Amino acid sequence: MTMHMSVLASGSTGNAIYIETEEHSFLVDAGLSGKQMEGLFDKIGRSADRLSGILVTHEHSDHIKGLGVLARRYKLPIYANEKTWNAMEPLIGNVQTDQKFIFPMETVKSFGGLDIESFGVSHDAAEPMFYVFHQDGKKLVVMTDTGYVSDRMKGIIKGADTYVFESNHDVGMLRMGRYPWSVKRRILSDVGHVSNEDAAIAMSEVFSDNTKRIYLSHLSKDNNMKDLARMSVTQTLESCGVRVGDTFDLYDTDASIPTELYKIV
Repeated sequence: MTMHMSVLASGSTGNAIYIETEEHSFLVDAGLSGKQMEGLFDKIGRSADRLSGILVTHEHSDHIKGLGVLARRYKLPIYANEKTWNAMEPLIGNVQTDQKFIFPMETVKSFGGLDIESFGVSHDAAEPMFYVFHQDGKKLVVMTDTGYVSDRMKGIIKGADTYVFESNHDVGMLRMGRYPWSVKRRILSDVGHVSNEDAAIAMSEVFSDNTKRIYLSHLSKDNNMKDLARMSVTQTLESCGVRVGDTFDLYDTDASIPTELYKIV
């Protein structure tokens, strides 16, 4: 059995990640409008009507903007923990009771041969959590919004074949940028977002010989650039004794262009 994935969109304007096996397919977050989400599916040759469900990480608008529309249009199950449900229900419109499922933090749900593990992160939301996908010895980690990567989190995500890993901002760009200080302080805090350098340090502690791809995700539109993120992460990894290109490569993500549908090997 195989697992494929595509980062449909990633950034401060909207986030969505597609994962499929031979039996099931899931969307992690739906942070763009319903029309935009359908366009992204078209670009990878897939359709939202084949989804087994949508997994929600937290209630911020760049993760749930199209959630209600997609769920209603295609009668899709939605999975989220209880505190996230309470926070997002007023924001997504009416969803039928039989489409609502509780996925508690730090638990595993199994769908055929696919096991999905939830884990908590440090972000300024009700109860933010992300997911690890396990199938036939393959491991995919999705983690795009956290202020820091704790030892507990590192233990959960260690040794994955593929990572979708937050690399949100360049600290210098953020400090010199146009955001008010209150916003800068929030982003730099332990419940904000991970910088390029801090992301790389965490990567150096969790990658393994199994790791083939790391997708740099949730790049800030105002405080980062793809080339800068790749350069900063590469340089920091090398300072930690890890050479990009030896066993794994870094891949860009985009706010509106999906990555290729990749078979996790």
